[in-house]
Amino acid sequence: MLPTADEGGMRPGIPGLPCVHSMFEERAAQRPGAIALSCEWEHLTYAELNRRANRVADVLRARGAGPEVLVGIALERSVQLVVGILGILKSGAAYLPLDPGYPVQRLDLMLSDSQVPLLLTQDSVRAKFPAAEGRSVLVLEDLAGELAAASEQNPPAAATSANLAYVIYTSGSTGKPKGVLIDHYNVTRLFTRTEHWFGFAPSDVWPLFHSAAFDLSVWEMWGALAYGGRLVVVPHLVARSYEAFHALVADEKVTVLTQTPTAFKQFAQAQHLKGAELALRWVVFAGEALNIPSLAPWFEQHGDCTPRLVNMYGITETTVHVTYREIDRADTESTASVVGAAIPDLRVHILDEEMNPVPEGTVGEIYVGGPGVGRGYLRRPELNRRRFLPDPYSDEPGATLYRSGDLAVPLPGGDIQYVGRSDHQVKIRGHRVELGEIESALLTHPGVKDAVAAVQDQDTDFPKVVAYLIPVAQTPSLKDLRHFLQDRVPDYMLPNAVVPITDLPLTASGKLERKALPWPAG
Repeated sequence: MLPTADEGGMRPGIPGLPCVHSMFEERAAQRPGAIALSCEWEHLTYAELNRRANRVADVLRARGAGPEVLVGIALERSVQLVVGILGILKSGAAYLPLDPGYPVQRLDLMLSDSQVPLLLTQDSVRAKFPAAEGRSVLVLEDLAGELAAASEQNPPAAATSANLAYVIYTSGSTGKPKGVLIDHYNVTRLFTRTEHWFGFAPSDVWPLFHSAAFDLSVWEMWGALAYGGRLVVVPHLVARSYEAFHALVADEKVTVLTQTPTAFKQFAQAQHLKGAELALRWVVFAGEALNIPSLAPWFEQHGDCTPRLVNMYGITETTVHVTYREIDRADTESTASVVGAAIPDLRVHILDEEMNPVPEGTVGEIYVGGPGVGRGYLRRPELNRRRFLPDPYSDEPGATLYRSGDLAVPLPGGDIQYVGRSDHQVKIRGHRVELGEIESALLTHPGVKDAVAAVQDQDTDFPKVVAYLIPVAQTPSLKDLRHFLQDRVPDYMLPNAVVPITDLPLTASGKLERKALPWPAG
């Protein structure tokens, strides 16, 4: 079982809000014959997807899945991934997405920390997920007979909107990732409080572009399935090729596209494809700071109206998105990364070190309050006390304020300008990364005496990881270092450059002076 209430467990929730999978069940009853899910040549209607998910739920319930039980899911990108997530939620349990593409060491850390009693996987990746004491590993191929005989009916409602929906792991400064606990009502209200902007509809087509282990997948999955739309699972190789992905977006007539700014830059460069007419009505930017002037060529070709472009600042701990700001051609004349104002049920405070609001035009730290704030970190009581604080700006008993570590400036008119991180955490290809995690991995190399990691994002097409090394003897080559690290960190954390140094530059107070680190040549 997950932590109890006094350890950051269940909260009251919001009366009247359904579980997120209940929204899907309602659409399945309304539109049983409509296509809900596609992946290459495979298509499932809402009725078919519902029945298959119900079978998974039935099998999981027989093994103890239920409210406040966390079930791991480690499946390749496929129709079955969505079936599995739905089945876990229908059982009343919460899901922990484990990307099979992650290094085994990182997956082991997540499994050990989460202590999941059940893990759903498949034969092609089962070697990465061995059984362990207290953990049953369920392989889909081995369950074929049991699934065929399982109930296709919607299971009795087990969870409420106050129960846990998922845990997603983010980077940790000590090299150990930390799990963020998000409840059903956190997710449901994200959609009910933004649907008036986006007009989510059955005619929409959403690509499931992002890994299930990245919280933008939550936005993509439920933006489609909670509103009767169609979800297109993007195969791994297609997601890695922007020409192939651009073709998929055109061929599938995708209407709502969510991308990190770095990814969208590559997507936009694939527009030269002949016959690739797009049906997009929304492009949502999220996951990292948006360089708004870089959108000028897009506006030159597409204009301001179709599709509409939106910048949304967000944090995993506050359920995907926090703010909303439509971007038009005029915005490209400013270099400021404007992220707009808070989603209606959230409160964004920009505070000084004493937690007092800063004046307009002054840099402060972003704090977020409201029903998007998650429970906290799994089994991290000390970190929870530092990050999930009693909300002094709310009259609601037990209200929590999340301290983000992000810096911003309040602007006249209510807009917020994003500035950057107050610590050493960065965004790389949309993934939030603690530089300390990269540094911890670098220090495991036998040829490295000391190491510092940095990210170069000026005058480059994408953020680049730079490894500054004090070698034991000869400096490891970039090729050697990447090969050594590929089984220890995800590929987005691998260095793009190596710079040998003789010592670490320090401030007068003895702290690392990152600004004094030299940029790599070229």
